[in-house]
Amino acid sequence: MRIGLLPLYIKLYDDTCTGVRPRLDTFYETVAAELETRGLEVERTAFCRIKPEFDRAVAGFEEAGVDAIVTLHMAYSPSLEAIDALTATSLPIIVLDTTETLEFTPQQDPGEIMYNHGIHGVMDLCSMLKRHGKAYAMAAGHYLESDCVDRVCGLVRAAVAAGALGKSRVCLVGGAFEGMGDFTVEPAELKERFGILVEEADGEELGRLVSEVTEEEIAAEWEENRRRFDFSEGLVEEEYETTLRNCLGLRKYIEKNGYSAFSVNFLKTGGDSGLGTMPFIECSKAMERGLGYAGEGDGLTAAFTGAFLGAYPETSFVEIFCPDWKNDLLFLSHMGEVNYGVADTRPLVCRAGANYSDSTYPYPAYARMKGGKAVYVNISRDSKDYQLLAAPVEMLEVSEDRFPGSMRGWMRPEGYTTARFLELLSENGATHHSSLIYGARVEELAYFGRLLGMKTVIL
Repeated sequence: MRIGLLPLYIKLYDDTCTGVRPRLDTFYETVAAELETRGLEVERTAFCRIKPEFDRAVAGFEEAGVDAIVTLHMAYSPSLEAIDALTATSLPIIVLDTTETLEFTPQQDPGEIMYNHGIHGVMDLCSMLKRHGKAYAMAAGHYLESDCVDRVCGLVRAAVAAGALGKSRVCLVGGAFEGMGDFTVEPAELKERFGILVEEADGEELGRLVSEVTEEEIAAEWEENRRRFDFSEGLVEEEYETTLRNCLGLRKYIEKNGYSAFSVNFLKTGGDSGLGTMPFIECSKAMERGLGYAGEGDGLTAAFTGAFLGAYPETSFVEIFCPDWKNDLLFLSHMGEVNYGVADTRPLVCRAGANYSDSTYPYPAYARMKGGKAVYVNISRDSKDYQLLAAPVEMLEVSEDRFPGSMRGWMRPEGYTTARFLELLSENGATHHSSLIYGARVEELAYFGRLLGMKTVIL
């Protein structure tokens, strides 16, 4: 992830207080280094004071291909010098409101005023950004004694995810589950609203790629799975190899056609879909590699999950299955898909409990989701536009369970009982397919929504 770090300053001080700049130059470099220690690439620029300098700096950031602009007020800076450049650019704006000095008590040296008064410049700029309808995000605090720099990095991740959504190319195998309406939207609308391209898979081409998978490729995949997974007793070797063949064929089809996300309707495997069985293992491995996925032909959630995965690798497609009313937990599961990157168990390969199509019996590799802080994210469509709902949650740390033949995880909403959380989801029209993002903050997902012009609901 790459940012342009924009230092805002005022020409008046260069004309009248020339001795101030050397220390501020050093502070700018210090902040840049703090961002770099957290994994960001930082594109630097000269201090900007007047409109032509802001225009040149922003143009330079655009040419460099940064993912976002992070502003840093080195002192007060008149907003009208910067506002045109910042509102004209398509780059996301993140405002870092920090100063060098930690304390400003009655005993502070008055000389520190010149080095620590950028706050009112921040207020001036943000007021104008708001007036112009430009989406932006804020992170305020001391750069060393608060989490503001970490929060900037999180907001950059959200900006990267928002930028990736418009480049999404989604493949649907077998179309959508007939009768499921909540995630069903017209592909043309997704293209117009977000830039998301949704296409039906070419069953003939997919079937050909499945048939062309070699025995050597199957053997190599088997060996990799043997290294990573556990295997149940009673495995039918011919059926399992059919799963591997279809997983590899689907992988080739997605790579060949440049898709960033996909969905498979398990009811349509077999026949003319191109797949001879439901490729659960590949669905899970694909998320682990950063490809978006959602079940049952849900191109909407698949596209958003893929965009999140580009910035938050510990993201998984999830579905709420069962409530625990007593302990205020929700059981997350699905037929056989989870991002293995968020698992705390070795996946267990076994014959699926049921086969709902006329295809060969599928073989998932079931795993349990790890504990930790996460954000539950749902994308829905109401009568007017799309909505993003985000809720902070805690995934339960589980040492053992009685569900080895299930994808599973136990989620506790923050601040709500299970009953109230479920009420709020449905009162806000949430679909039954969602994404779970470990390591994210709700404020980051709110910024993601603002960048896309979506109504955003935070629970």
